[in-house]
Amino acid sequence: MRSLSALNEKVVLLRLTGRLDEAWDMANAALRQSRFTGSREELAFSRIRRAQVQQFRGKLDEAATELTHCVLESETHEWGAVAAFARESRGKVYFEQGDLDAALADFRASVTLREQAGATPALLESALVAVAVVESFIAERRQAGQQQ
Repeated sequence: MRSLSALNEKVVLLRLTGRLDEAWDMANAALRQSRFTGSREELAFSRIRRAQVQQFRGKLDEAATELTHCVLESETHEWGAVAAFARESRGKVYFEQGDLDAALADFRASVTLREQAGATPALLESALVAVAVVESFIAERRQAGQQQ
């Protein structure tokens, strides 16, 4: 369990199964491990996964702040895959917070970054679906506003 990839995989599995306290502890362990043995890029991935756990725990402001730092760092260093992952994750937080315009901007940026990085069609499709969903929510909101 000492390998960084194993720790990160466990974070994801614990988060997805709803074991959020354990996921938080494991995310912090992965973060420490990546600080000591990983690259800065791996550290950013670990920070993103930890922010996802914060999101699932309902700590949306903290997750958004952490993800914003990850976006800025990854885009500064031109880490396309990390930036796309950070943008997509932050877009989900913004969506959950009801900030649809910010979510849409992040999802669109994620699509662009994934295209530039040569992402697989499946990854591109999931990012495009997120864009379409948010666009439909924005259209519904506008339509509801016009009817009032």
